[in-house]
Amino acid sequence: MGEQVYGYFIPTVSLMGVGAHKQTPAQVKALGGSNVFLVTDAFLGRPGGMADDIKAMLEAEGIKVSIFAGAEPNPTDKNVEDGLKSYQASGADTIVTLGGGSAHDCGKGIGLLATNGGNIRDFEGLDKSKKPMPPFIAINTTAGTASEMTRFAVITNTSNHVKMAIADWHTTPNVAINDPLLMVGMPPALTAATGMDALTHAVEAYVSVAATPVTDSAALMAIKLIATNLRNAVANGQNMEARDKMAYAEYLGGMAFNNAGLGFVHAMAHQLGGLYNLPHGVCNAILLPHVEKFNIIACPERFGDVAIAMGENIQGLSVRDAADKAIAAIQKLSADVGIPSGLAELKANEKDFEVMAGNALKDICSLFNPRTATLDDIIGIYKAAM
Repeated sequence: MGEQVYGYFIPTVSLMGVGAHKQTPAQVKALGGSNVFLVTDAFLGRPGGMADDIKAMLEAEGIKVSIFAGAEPNPTDKNVEDGLKSYQASGADTIVTLGGGSAHDCGKGIGLLATNGGNIRDFEGLDKSKKPMPPFIAINTTAGTASEMTRFAVITNTSNHVKMAIADWHTTPNVAINDPLLMVGMPPALTAATGMDALTHAVEAYVSVAATPVTDSAALMAIKLIATNLRNAVANGQNMEARDKMAYAEYLGGMAFNNAGLGFVHAMAHQLGGLYNLPHGVCNAILLPHVEKFNIIACPERFGDVAIAMGENIQGLSVRDAADKAIAAIQKLSADVGIPSGLAELKANEKDFEVMAGNALKDICSLFNPRTATLDDIIGIYKAAM
């Protein structure tokens, strides 16, 4: 083995479990904050919505709050610019994000520019910032992206409709809050999409070229929890045990990919989301089995481990047959929770595949994929996923 250093990135504080969000005022004060800029989306930010509840809770403790509800489902550079103006006008000293990955990523973009200046496009890639963000608390409402605890943010460049992947240790939130009470209102389709996003994180991290024993343990437990609990969470959103376990699963998946990286599934899904403004979790779910079929020859033993984590019996099977069981289990779970069968249902157009494939190969996530690929390989995977 040559000289190689592996980093490990995680929030300073992570609060899990029923009622965890009620600790938000105390965490703001622990970070020295008294004026909060609350970043969320239009739904959570509607009058009388969850953002108003969080605002009231903070104000009851003497903390000033300004709400910015401009995070779109696939947040853009314009959302970040608008948010920065509002942040600067508010005089806030702390950022709190409320929602799923869209709100967290938008908040990270605002935080980066608040202290570093420039344009969010300047930060695409790895560790481009020089200064930490303002104190940052992420309150999560979905069990999928893990953006509440990672150093990653994905922002759409509106000039070319490409999703920019930002990997920067300065964007790691100081405090991550995962409260299943805030997740019970997620509709089945969103529960399914975010859950399959979490599964994608765990699988891609487990087969990543940068995987370590630390990330492996988190990834395998995440896969096991998702395989056991996602169907229940989709079937009955009020099932608190399933919601709680999915919250842990998505966090563990985040621990894994935040440190081991991702792969071609995310690199390719970013292009679909950027060009067509499609739901990230759904794109991941559709692409996952097709990318992993391509990857299987690079690390078949690892896919056997994935099969076991998903509850498959591989006793007596060859290494390759055991690996195939993992792909089949992923496809079965995806079908059971109602994920569309292919990209054609999302109105993807084959004429765009060459450009998307080229951009996917430039995406930072592609660096960690276990099998190298040509442009034609990526185009072929897109076609197979139709």
